[in-house]
Amino acid sequence: MKTLDELRRDIDAADKDLLDAFARRLNTAKTIGEVKKIAGKPVFDETREAIKLDRLESIASFEARPYVRKLYKEIMDMAKDLESKPLFGVLGRSIPHTYSPQIHDLITTDYAYTVIEREENELGQLWDQGRRGVYGGFNVTIPYKRNACSMCDELTPCAKNINAVNTVVFKEDGKTLGANTDVYGFIYMLKSSGIDPAGKNVLILGTGGASSAVNEALVKLNAGSITFVSRSGEVNYTNVYDSCKDAQIIVNCTPVGMYPEVLTSPVEVDRFPSLEAVADLVYNPSCTRFLYDAKKLGLKTAGGLKMLVAQAFKASAFFRGANTDEEAEASVSGDDIERVTKILEKRMKNITIIGMPGSGKTELAAKLASHLGREFIDLDIEYTKKFGQSPAQTIKSEGEDAFRKNESQVALEHLIKSGCVISCGGGIVTRDENTFPIRCNSLVVYNERPLDALNISGRPISASKGNDVLYEERKGAYESLSDIKIFVETKETLEEYLEEAVRIYDEDTCS
Repeated sequence: MKTLDELRRDIDAADKDLLDAFARRLNTAKTIGEVKKIAGKPVFDETREAIKLDRLESIASFEARPYVRKLYKEIMDMAKDLESKPLFGVLGRSIPHTYSPQIHDLITTDYAYTVIEREENELGQLWDQGRRGVYGGFNVTIPYKRNACSMCDELTPCAKNINAVNTVVFKEDGKTLGANTDVYGFIYMLKSSGIDPAGKNVLILGTGGASSAVNEALVKLNAGSITFVSRSGEVNYTNVYDSCKDAQIIVNCTPVGMYPEVLTSPVEVDRFPSLEAVADLVYNPSCTRFLYDAKKLGLKTAGGLKMLVAQAFKASAFFRGANTDEEAEASVSGDDIERVTKILEKRMKNITIIGMPGSGKTELAAKLASHLGREFIDLDIEYTKKFGQSPAQTIKSEGEDAFRKNESQVALEHLIKSGCVISCGGGIVTRDENTFPIRCNSLVVYNERPLDALNISGRPISASKGNDVLYEERKGAYESLSDIKIFVETKETLEEYLEEAVRIYDEDTCS
């Protein structure tokens, strides 16, 4: 017979499967509601529901059969509630990785929210569906912000000023109101990060749609001068260091540095001697190379996630009945923006575990991944998949330097992902080129163990140098790179060590 702990792990695994299936079912129900509304069909079909319940009961296992009807009646009622809600969404051409549904689900349950991917020639039909009540409105992302501006019946002053709409609402009379919430989002982003452009020389990198909203915000905040930088403009990325060396604030409105090309930065921040602050509209990764380099210089920084969340709150206010910019902004709370930003940032960031070889990083990462319902990645396993041999085999045949170069390739490939739990090799901290990938999108956990608890079996570097020497060489890097430290004394069993480590993690991160 299984032990109680083993049975509890079975229950945890079954619960994870149930939650995944429930999420898929609700998401499908939301899409069914959308399709029904487009086709003009009612949400509830009593006959179909009865047939469905009979079928589910007939195919259920003998253990589940007595409970199936009650369970699915509850699930179907939830699905009907979801399908009946007003439907909003984010509109774009191809937006598979958008965070907008997550954000709006965190803001309110007053409406359902979906992803609406359309080609440009389908926008007219989409607007007709909105006027018929299929949709209550959209958030609009690139490349349709200009299109939306021309298709709306009414525009808020802010949207009219910058000729770009990122929020559309279908009113009861069938007319469409176009608003722009990016200006508000950018102002919030700067203010909440302690950046004041009043009287300052500001550079805007990029001349696309986002730069118009940023320019409008900077004018509202009384920036001293505003200069646009583009690849082929009068001020470009070659002459900007001479012509704008007095820049005090730089705002990146380009996609440079966005996942997956995270190693690039639009400009070299150390070449602007008067620079005080930088802001980046990119939010994946959470810390771009542009922001990372600025932080190393001690400059103020602002990342794009706050702007994304703040503009979503204002858009949500329009979705729920606000008619003017002032009315929408008055309903938004800074505390709520910060709450949702922290939740989303926590979801987006990896949990990356560093520490001495043999300290239990792999086991801890696997345990945390299961505990948190996240993907587990072990960089040593990924190394073996990529190069066809284990780290130990490479070290034996080609030497440590060859292994470290290969390891950095694997690290970059996986550390820039989002929402994973990642176990790193013990020596990942020995190469400076790994520092930014480790820091750019991770909560870094240092798993520290007593040296006599480390397992050096099959670890050639540990065996040749000794744990004492390795620890002295690396402890400073482990400490400086980590956000939190988990220290667990020697335990009788691996399970006891893991339980204590997870308890410490939860205590340090669940606030």
